[in-house]
Amino acid sequence: MRVPVGLRHALTGLRHRLMVSRWWRGTAALLAGAIPALAFPAPGLWWFAYVALVPWLLLIRSARDGRRAALDGWLGGTGFMLAVHHWLMPSLTVFIVVLAALLGLLWAPWGVLVRSTLGGPGAGRPSPLRATAALAVLPSGWLMVELVRSWQGLGGPWGVLGSSQWQVAAALRLASVGGVWLVSLFVVAANVAVTVLLVSRPARTPVVAAVLAGAVAAGAVWAWAPRPERAGRVRIAVVQPGMYESGGSRFARSEALTRELAGRDVDLVVWGESSVGSDLTARPDLAARIAALSRAVGADILVNVDARRADRPGIFKSSVLVGPDGPTGDRYDKMRLVPFGEYIPARSLLGWATSVGKAAGEDRRRGSTPVVMTLPDGLRIGPVICFESAFPDMSRHLVREGARLIVAQSSTSSFQHSWAPAQHASLAALRAAETGRPAVHATLTGISAVYGPDGRRIGHWLGTTSSTAGVYDVPLADGTTLYVRFGDWAVYAALLVLAAYCAFTGRRSLRRPAPEPPVPPARTARASQERPVH
Repeated sequence: MRVPVGLRHALTGLRHRLMVSRWWRGTAALLAGAIPALAFPAPGLWWFAYVALVPWLLLIRSARDGRRAALDGWLGGTGFMLAVHHWLMPSLTVFIVVLAALLGLLWAPWGVLVRSTLGGPGAGRPSPLRATAALAVLPSGWLMVELVRSWQGLGGPWGVLGSSQWQVAAALRLASVGGVWLVSLFVVAANVAVTVLLVSRPARTPVVAAVLAGAVAAGAVWAWAPRPERAGRVRIAVVQPGMYESGGSRFARSEALTRELAGRDVDLVVWGESSVGSDLTARPDLAARIAALSRAVGADILVNVDARRADRPGIFKSSVLVGPDGPTGDRYDKMRLVPFGEYIPARSLLGWATSVGKAAGEDRRRGSTPVVMTLPDGLRIGPVICFESAFPDMSRHLVREGARLIVAQSSTSSFQHSWAPAQHASLAALRAAETGRPAVHATLTGISAVYGPDGRRIGHWLGTTSSTAGVYDVPLADGTTLYVRFGDWAVYAALLVLAAYCAFTGRRSLRRPAPEPPVPPARTARASQERPVH
């Protein structure tokens, strides 16, 4: 089938603009980097993640040199950061653009890596060897970017590409082996494979063979990786009061919903983040009201206090377990705070952010250690607060300390009508699959969710329009996943791949003979280099 002449000319013109015009190319890089955000909730096009990077890879590959490839990587990374964090715009306003641009710089070296492995103008199409190497090198480079930006001070691991696969059973099995990092490696490798199939005919055979080998490895994981061994059940109630702006009315609504749970034989009641606005030591009347609810329901209540501590200076966010006789003494103070939302990094330098958005007016204080709490029936639970549920290492540590249930208390009230609630609720599925322990995600205003030890959802989500209490029969599990046992081995493997690639390319550069300097043309008395003698 012949392409119409007009269409062929239009495509040629577009390609010329992208190659020549800096503005066209820069815009294309921003848009190409933003495309993968569609794979995350709320759009939830999880299957799209396996091809979403292809336009960006093709664009970087066409860069005229490494400098342009780095720029394409930076702009694409900026677009990606803006897309997955766009819901922060009302709070941070223009500052979110500055943050996205700074974080986008992490993709500049990745852009150079893409061009060096997939070729480009002057480099030709990638050879079968280089194309096959790209299947390991480029995912490893991407994973290093995800690892660096996942540092809590840079915003944490929100929008890790592997987390877009939270509802795919095969991906959850991979997470139980190597965490969300291993899932990211597989997703990026699939994008690289599609790109190579499009640009290099000679490399198709080895790339297809590599893809088949990856599929066989994934099948082996599915068949032989340890699975959680079911060991009893626990009945958990999640109280979601809904949109109540004042602390008093929010507390009253949570109290009323909890009272309705009497007689439903629950083992634990979980309230969302900031469900209590005063320290219970300073407000014994509130502690007594929660204790009365515990007696009425017949279960301990895990509340979340966002207030100044009576026993030490500063504001803390704390998970506090309250039983029939009042607070049990089990308390966890949030360790990883949200940059700008709960504290301002280098406030003396960046404190102006409070004047252009809703950044924290006062820094909250950090806790010092994780806590595993024990319920009266012996069940041990591991609490995390808000975006701590995005950090794989925190849940893994709690499980290694004996937690049999992960409980995340959260609130996305400020971003109620954005993609944030759905994205946040999905993260607990990854934490459950990684650790082989069920996970509860309880919020003030939705979305609340519960997942089994294999990461699969239990019951229905409590949406952002719900003001209710949900009761879930949650299966418990014993056994240890490979991720809990060996941790972030996928990250270390990626580091080894990159080190080997850098060593190989560096050695080849050293062994390559330097080009001979050009010989200047001879000059004579009757001729010059402009007008040679004939």
